[in-house]
Amino acid sequence: MAVVAHKANQHDTKIGIWVAAFAFFIYSTIKKFCADGGYRKTFIAQVEEYLGLEVEISQKITPHGWQVISPRWVVERTLAWLNNSRRLSKNYEYSMSSAETMVKISHIHTLLNRL
Repeated sequence: MAVVAHKANQHDTKIGIWVAAFAFFIYSTIKKFCADGGYRKTFIAQVEEYLGLEVEISQKITPHGWQVISPRWVVERTLAWLNNSRRLSKNYEYSMSSAETMVKISHIHTLLNRL
């Protein structure tokens, strides 16, 4: 839904609000965000403060043992598809905009291969 590239010395939990705000700007009908357990404090507070939306934290382990959690599976699978792109395996890009564009091109390539 949204791609934001940032410097490696900036932590994902602090930059996560950029992605959320960008996605919310494009898709204003978003009601809630789903995030990994690492985004518990800062990200949740910023999304509630700036966007007024709820954040659902997905858990890796369910109380009943290991089970596939569908929203989490979608995110993990998407990141695995990105890892298949040679251009994204290392940081070859000079600008953040070209890095973001390469992520989009990689997804377009994946989608076209599935047609």
